[in-house]
Amino acid sequence: MRAETMRGMPRAGRRRARAGGGARWGTGRVALGAAAFALLQGVSAAAETAPAGASASAAATGAAASTAPACQATRPVPSFNRWQENWGALADPCLPRRPLDGLKYLPPGSDPSWYLSLGANLRERFELNHAPLFGLGATRPDSYLIQRAELHLDAHLGEHVQAFAQVEDARVFGKDAVSPVDRDPLDLEQAFVAYVHALGPGTFKARVGRQEMAFDLQRFISVRDGPNVRQAFDAIWADYELERWRFIGYVTRPVQYRDVDDFDDTSNRHLKFSGVRVERSGVGPGDLSAYWSRYERDGARFADASGTERRDVFDARYAGKQAPFDWDVEAMGQTGRVGSATVGAWAFGALAGYTFAALPGTPRVGLQVDGASGDRHPGDGHVGTFNPLFPNGYYFTLAGYAGYSNLVHVKPSVTFHVTPTLTLTTALGLQWRATTADAVYGQGMAAVPGTAGNGSRWTGMYGQLRADWIVNDNLALALEAVHFEVGDSLRALGARNGDYLGVEAKFGW
Repeated sequence: MRAETMRGMPRAGRRRARAGGGARWGTGRVALGAAAFALLQGVSAAAETAPAGASASAAATGAAASTAPACQATRPVPSFNRWQENWGALADPCLPRRPLDGLKYLPPGSDPSWYLSLGANLRERFELNHAPLFGLGATRPDSYLIQRAELHLDAHLGEHVQAFAQVEDARVFGKDAVSPVDRDPLDLEQAFVAYVHALGPGTFKARVGRQEMAFDLQRFISVRDGPNVRQAFDAIWADYELERWRFIGYVTRPVQYRDVDDFDDTSNRHLKFSGVRVERSGVGPGDLSAYWSRYERDGARFADASGTERRDVFDARYAGKQAPFDWDVEAMGQTGRVGSATVGAWAFGALAGYTFAALPGTPRVGLQVDGASGDRHPGDGHVGTFNPLFPNGYYFTLAGYAGYSNLVHVKPSVTFHVTPTLTLTTALGLQWRATTADAVYGQGMAAVPGTAGNGSRWTGMYGQLRADWIVNDNLALALEAVHFEVGDSLRALGARNGDYLGVEAKFGW
């Protein structure tokens, strides 16, 4: 994913009543989710039936229609970054209309570059997790439902200016231990103004305001789409595109999420993230990118140090495809200080695959290899634990059994297309620690209790099965199951095997 992806850590207050009980959630937010669900169900059904109606209408026009010029306009579909959709295409009368298209394209006049567009997303996911952090500490087996509803308004003010606003309501039902990424009442997810204009031989782009941001495969800079509450940044973003080159700068404060009242999220005064990035497409059969960022956090705590954390982050990535091969390789180094201690940490990630295009189902055999440093010598005034910054947790699995710190991870996989819209993936993950002096980490740099300095490097292995079904342009379904078999060292501490099941439905209009 290119750095243009701007979608884009909450602090869930324990004062709120557990989701699923009490009047705290209010009928207004319940109505938001219910209304979005009903609306998008109707849109999904309409998307299936409208083409047939359009075909019947076209057939009724007879021979005159056969001589009409072919329609050159393309209907947009809901995308990962909703602000990048161009519903001005509906200005072309050749596109068949669907129900509610009057809300997707609201022009004030005849100029198709001036319009308003409304949209919505709804994600529902049931999860069963037995047990987070392998049952060590206070975690217990649990099953629950998470829900995220989003509504947005996209205003295109001519060819150069865009204003985008999106609200989000994230809630959880029936979960015993609600984490900071599970729940955020109705709040402003994104609100920014974008500007684009030719400048010299290239194009200048800028965005100012609350926005989401992701780089590449989102290993380290992500919108955090796996959990219920996504990550946004109050930021200034600018880039200049010149032929195959792209130069980017960004100054941000990540959003601090509060689970107390509606519309109470704010810029995090204790965390800053800024940097520069360069991209070059067409470097051999792939694309090359690199960036430097400064990560500054107050009140950081590690096993070996505490205080203000300042890390200089250096990252490089090369990704491409030359049939039948595909690959994505990334490496990151970190230097700096935590309090009076120095920092020296590293991580890498590599994905490679071979697709058998001539076989039924076009199976792809893949291999994923990842590594991240841990702290080898506690007490020496040097922090070696890698900070994964703003990671995409489901880069490994949705189960959250692996975090990008003190890790060696090897994962062969096979992906098979049952139909053009139904994909099955099976994988086997093998997991070690980079050093036994540091802990085993889960998502969010959560250390598995009792593991630092104990046991062997072998953490365990897991099997993963995932199915993805793109029902139509508006509806996607997914199922994921993971079984993690813990190693003997973890079992000696009282750890249990982990089992995860997730069933998900996503609607977009």
